[in-house]
Amino acid sequence: MTVPGLPMTVPSRDLPTRVRIHEVGARDGLQNEKATVPTEVKAAFIRRLADAGLTTIEATSFVHPKWVPQLADAEALLPMVGDLPVSLPVLVPNERGLDRALALGARRVAVFASATESFAKANLNRTVDEALAMFEPVVSRAKSEDVHVRGYLSMCFGDPWEGAVPIPQVVKVCTSLLDMGCDELSLGDTIGVATPGHVVALLAALDEAGVPVSALGVHFHDTYGQALANTLAALQQGVTTVDASAGGLGGCPYAKSATGNLATEDLVWMLRGLGIDTGIDLGRLVATSTWMAAHLGRPSPSRTVRALSHEDTEEH
Repeated sequence: MTVPGLPMTVPSRDLPTRVRIHEVGARDGLQNEKATVPTEVKAAFIRRLADAGLTTIEATSFVHPKWVPQLADAEALLPMVGDLPVSLPVLVPNERGLDRALALGARRVAVFASATESFAKANLNRTVDEALAMFEPVVSRAKSEDVHVRGYLSMCFGDPWEGAVPIPQVVKVCTSLLDMGCDELSLGDTIGVATPGHVVALLAALDEAGVPVSALGVHFHDTYGQALANTLAALQQGVTTVDASAGGLGGCPYAKSATGNLATEDLVWMLRGLGIDTGIDLGRLVATSTWMAAHLGRPSPSRTVRALSHEDTEEH
């Protein structure tokens, strides 16, 4: 339930004053659902997220429908939300995907690489180097069209098949993505095994390799309950872009041990208490996630959604 004045704001000197939340619920969140969510519901979800103050909302993915059938409606969805005054990034796995996205006016795209050979094989049926070679013309063409490119990097902190992932291995793929022209990178803890010390060590290694912290975002899953702690560690190192999913939706269809993403509401609650601006109306966001949970037929896993919607649940 809502209590006025909470959380109490207690700023910390070693943290940024503003954080941009890269909302992934509509794409990463819904792609792992067993049942396909109607296109009209997806569009309403994105509109409600924008109304709550989110300015970057990952809308969909232009992968082949065979691989991610839950997002097979990309061509129908994007025009339904194209009038929104927010950034609507989309995933593109190859040049065909880029063609489809550009035809609909997409101005922000993302490619998705892997730090490990096992996941590259499972997700893209390629080696790490083969995947990078596939992305190079995609990134080059996107940049020639003045389109912003994000590079996702999965398995930065651990892999379900290979176990621990050496930090230099992650740094190597990161620098390859930046060298080919990616504007920003998202460091993915795909199976949620990272801990704060590991986060600090990877960010330090990237800094030593000349990767600017301004080009980095973090993407934590909450499998072991570490997502907020890891996010705080990243913020202390200067990261100001954090991926999160409304209501904690999501996982990864190619990594079965991957559970939900960091919940946007849990992140906003923590940032609000730290005096960090996000521009997000938490009440509207909670209402949106409660609404989507009803469409999915189950309660939201977000602790903050459950706490702030408790009164309404009791009354109804």
